[in-house]
Amino acid sequence: MATKKSPAKKPVKKKATATPKKSAKLQKFLHYFYWILTLIAILVAVGVVSYYAGYNKAKGEDAHVIKKQKVKAQKLQSKVTKLSNKTAKHEFDKGKKPPKVPEYRVIKRDREHKGQLAIIFDDVAFSGDVKQIKALGIPVTMSFLPPTARHANSAKLAAKEPYYMVHLPMEAMNFHSPEQFTLLTTDSKETIVMRVKQVKKWFPKVAFINNHTGSKFTSDPEAMNKLIFALRLEKIGFIDSRTTAKTVAKKVMKRYKMPYYTRDIFLDHEDDVATIKKQIAKAVKRAKKYGKCIAICHPHKATLQALRESKELLKSVELVRIDKITAR
Repeated sequence: MATKKSPAKKPVKKKATATPKKSAKLQKFLHYFYWILTLIAILVAVGVVSYYAGYNKAKGEDAHVIKKQKVKAQKLQSKVTKLSNKTAKHEFDKGKKPPKVPEYRVIKRDREHKGQLAIIFDDVAFSGDVKQIKALGIPVTMSFLPPTARHANSAKLAAKEPYYMVHLPMEAMNFHSPEQFTLLTTDSKETIVMRVKQVKKWFPKVAFINNHTGSKFTSDPEAMNKLIFALRLEKIGFIDSRTTAKTVAKKVMKRYKMPYYTRDIFLDHEDDVATIKKQIAKAVKRAKKYGKCIAICHPHKATLQALRESKELLKSVELVRIDKITAR
């Protein structure tokens, strides 16, 4: 008897696992992800490097710009100084030469006695002026302009010197570029007293002042009386720059029983080395003839050169500070 074959069992199909497929996709994703991260990192690095490179470059450019600005400021300051102090002509009425001083009694001197010559440098206001004047290596007196916005450090520069004067701005007949706080003939006695007190505060060691410009002020009896009164209160002497032949300084000084000092020669009325050397020779001659001479000049290039080239001639007189010379 034939046996009944049981139906053959169909082989069970195993479901294929999705892991390899998913793993491939994940790997592909991670591959791209890492590339993107790498690209971002590169971009960030480039950005950082570029930033610092640009920063350093900008910093360098800023330093260069600042340096250029400083040089420009120094040149501008130099131009301002030259414009205001090109020659000594700014001290006088327009178109006029320095007024002459009267002749004095000729003194009889023995051969060993030299005449005294005091050289005053007016308009000193900048550190460069001081350095160049001191580099001459001869006894001179520096007269500093009071501090203003244009030369704010003049008093600080003076404080470093053992001796100095103050070049006080005063009203002129014809001068279109006056210093700040110039003394006017219309100023009250109180104003002038306060101004002199301020000068004393800025320059505590000051023993003499001389006038910057001042042709109008020094020829006005009332104005000069106010000024000499104020100076006497502070025990400060006055040296007449003699910017006008009409000066009344001597009469007023006599009234207050104060010694009178006056400028005898301006060395650099003309800004020319040869001319200045001639003026130096005149000053030396006058010192020998009268026993003393007060010469005024300015810290100009030509003046400094002329003085350097005249050192041998200057040995024939006794160069002194202004406080060592006798009043007239």
